[in-house]
Parts: sequence; structure tokens; C-alpha cells
Amino acid sequence: MKVPEIFDALLENLKVGNASTTIALRRDQITKALNKDFRSVEGSTANRLMVGSYGRHTAIRGVSDLDMIYILPANLCSSYNSETGPERILNRVRDDLKARYPNTTIRVDQCVVRVQFTSNKFKFEVQPAFENADGSFDYPDTKSKSWKVTKPRQEITATKNCNDRTSKNMRHLARMARAWKDTNGVVMGGLLIDTLVHRFFSTTTEYDDKSSSWFDYMVRDFFEFLADEPDQDYYLALGSNQRVTVKRRFQPKATKAYNRCVEAIANEGKASANKKRREVFGKAVPLEATKSTRSFTDTEEFIENLFPVDIGHSVMIDCEVTQNGWRPTLLRRMLGDGTPLLANKSLDFKITECSVPKPYDVKWKVLNRGDEAERRNNIRGQIISSNRPSVRHERTVFRGQHLVECYIVKDGIVVARDIIDVPISSNGA
Repeated sequence: MKVPEIFDALLENLKVGNASTTIALRRDQITKALNKDFRSVEGSTANRLMVGSYGRHTAIRGVSDLDMIYILPANLCSSYNSETGPERILNRVRDDLKARYPNTTIRVDQCVVRVQFTSNKFKFEVQPAFENADGSFDYPDTKSKSWKVTKPRQEITATKNCNDRTSKNMRHLARMARAWKDTNGVVMGGLLIDTLVHRFFSTTTEYDDKSSSWFDYMVRDFFEFLADEPDQDYYLALGSNQRVTVKRRFQPKATKAYNRCVEAIANEGKASANKKRREVFGKAVPLEATKSTRSFTDTEEFIENLFPVDIGHSVMIDCEVTQNGWRPTLLRRMLGDGTPLLANKSLDFKITECSVPKPYDVKWKVLNRGDEAERRNNIRGQIISSNRPSVRHERTVFRGQHLVECYIVKDGIVVARDIIDVPISSNGA
């Protein structure tokens, strides 16, 4: 496959697709319920604005968090302009939606009402707000017991203007950046991604008129831009200039993505090029069918086929390596020190850090790679559960560049993931 075919297929695979129909249905049902209470109007879908990634048209397949503003009647402003106002308005919205969805989990969360649909894994965050003359909104905050200002229209406009100037490449790159985030467990919010993509295009006009034939260079340069960004606690959002928090450093994973993009370009036309792109953007990257010199069963499974993936939290795993008569050693330390991992070792893969609030489910993938895995017809790669509490116990058996990945599943959505390479150096029994 040629470069434009690869990236065109990648972007096609990243489209929200049929889910947009369900999202629109849920959005309209929520709006009708609120209009019935706040405006005594039946069946109206007016007075709402989709914001966030979906509203900026940068969301991708698997999107689970939908942000929506419900525009309150202006004549109610004085009734809720007190310390108790934010809590009262949010409780009123919550009660309206509970009446509409009595079997759905609905709760107030500081500034929004969260509606967690279980049938299709969508979580709507509904924010009641008063619209101001300049297009901004006053929204309730129960923590500060006050009304604060948000400017999503400016962010939507800035996204559209940049997208128009760059021949739609702004949204193309923003979607690919989300695929990178979800594939590699990068903890970045959608507004931060769009802000950084916007900043990237403000530093160069090189790709303003380029087609997908140039996307391999565009993504390479974008990841180099991210890798070179100085550490900072926040950015000013595109359009609104409101603060967007940086939850975790993204530069190390951007550096890895840059290096993989460089390798893909250097190996263009070979199967290894697209394998590198898959390491960056995930299974949405198409692979050409290749014939192995050995006959083996490809048993690898992909978490994206089982759950929506929308990374918003962090998880870190490590592996305790033990052998009779030897002190246990952490695998990441061994890899950092250049100590080889030999066969016939006991491996306990453990979660060392996780920002996801409990309860949640833990899933694993253990994938064997290399000539020996194929020769033995032992690729593995299925999505499996822990075989000890929050631990996956394994043994090193044969050499190869194996990997283990961990997924944190909450409310039916993969919200965090981490991966560790397991390079076994010599053959075992």
C-alpha cells in the first residue's frame, strides 16, 4: 500500500461512524426532557450545544465522553444567583434526567450532571449554563458555590478556522493524535490535544495545502514538536485562552512516536513500515496480508474489538523477575541497566500506579513475537484476566521480543493502559 492509501484508510477507520446516530438520539432526548421542565415545551431539541471533542469535530471511534451545554432561560438567572444556586440548578437538571432515565446512573459532579448510559457505554456530561452577549457561558460550580465562565464557541471557531486554513489537516491530525493517545496510554484531554495541534500549525505552513501523500512527514514533525515542548502545568486553549491542565508529561511517549515515524519513513514499502505505524496509531492502521515462511495461527486479539477505548487516566505496570536462589528484580530496572532477561524465570506483572478510582476491571495481553514464537505456533495475544489478584503470573520460556499490556476497564470503557517489552535473550526448555 502507498502512503496516501494507508493514511486515508487510517482516517476512515477513525471516524465516529454509526455511533453518531445514537449520540444524536441521546442528545435530543436529554434536551427534550430539559426543555419540558425549563421552558414547558414538548419535543423541542433547541437550546443545546455539543462541545468538547465531539463539538469541535475532532472525536474518533470509541469516543465515550460527550460534553453538552444546555442553555438555560435568561429569566432564571436571578433565581439561581446565590451561593446555593449552582447546587440547586444542577440538582434540578439531575432530577429531570432521572425522571427521563429512571434506570440509568445519573449524578451531579461539581460542574455537570453525568449521565452514564450502560447499553452503549456513552457518558454525557450535561452542563446547564446561561449564555452571555459575547457568546460565552456562565456555568455552575458547586465547589466554589459560584458561576464561572467558559468559552466553547471560541474554541469551536478556532478549530474550524485552522481546519479551513490547513485543507482539513487540522482535524485529520487531531484525530490521529487521539489514536496515538488511546493506543499508547497517553493521558491527555481532548482540548489539550486540539490546542497542541493548533499550536503546531501556527509554527509551520508546510502542510497547509498538503494531501495525505505527505501525512507520514506531517505526523513525524508533529511528534517532534510535542517531544520538544517544555514542561509546563497548563496551556492556553485555542480560541478561548482558558487554562488547560497538563495531567502528565507527554514528551517521552511523543519521542517514541517520533522515532517510530522516522523508522516507518525509512522502511517505506516494507511490511515493517506499517507495523511501526501500528505501534503509533493502533489497529486502525491497515496491514497488507503477508505470507510467513512458517505456518502458525495468529491468535492476537485487540482490546478495541471488545471495549471502547478512551484514555483519560494513567496506569503503570512493572514485572518482578525471580528465580530460585536469586533476589527478585524489577524488569524495567533490568532493561534500563541492560541486564538480559533469560529463560526459565518467574514473572509477576503488577500494577505499580493507577489513577482510576475503584472499582474497575483489569485485563491483560501477553503477546509472543519473533521466529521462535511462530515456529512453536505460540503467538498468544488473547485478552485475558489476572490469574492472581491484580497480577498476571507468567514464565519466560523462549527468546523473542515479547510484550505484556495491561488495560483498566471502568464502566465498560478502557480508560487507562500500559505496555512493557519483555525481551527474552536466550532459549529455554
